[in-house]
Amino acid sequence: MDIVMIIGRVLFALIFVSSGINHFTKTQAMTGYAQFKKVPAAKASILLSGILLALGGVSVILGVYADLGALVLAALLVIMALKMHDFWSQTDAQAKQTETIAFFKNVSMAGAALFMFALIASGAGDEGFNFGPHVGDMLSLWNS
Repeated sequence: MDIVMIIGRVLFALIFVSSGINHFTKTQAMTGYAQFKKVPAAKASILLSGILLALGGVSVILGVYADLGALVLAALLVIMALKMHDFWSQTDAQAKQTETIAFFKNVSMAGAALFMFALIASGAGDEGFNFGPHVGDMLSLWNS
């Protein structure tokens, strides 16, 4: 089952690594869209979210603090869904449909990331799944 968990982590997280890289290779276009959506400090927001997406994805893929990576991804997905895919404010039917799909895609992926966070943070890795180091390891150092 470990191999299935690894494959699942990689398949889930590849989109975030790819998207994070795109935030740097397509900064100008993404900044323009973020400005259109009234994102404060649009360019800085694009670059920061690119770093967080890439690092979150890599941490999930490698299984190094994957719980923290999954939690960061979940938070980003919810924020991006609310700010960038505001289907409720669209008047054009096609735009409303496109934004609705994008909104719920982000929300569903946030749910998967939260599920992954809970699985790892609960110590399920200690019962047969090897996720590698996680935030619980760091916290246990303080209790020693």
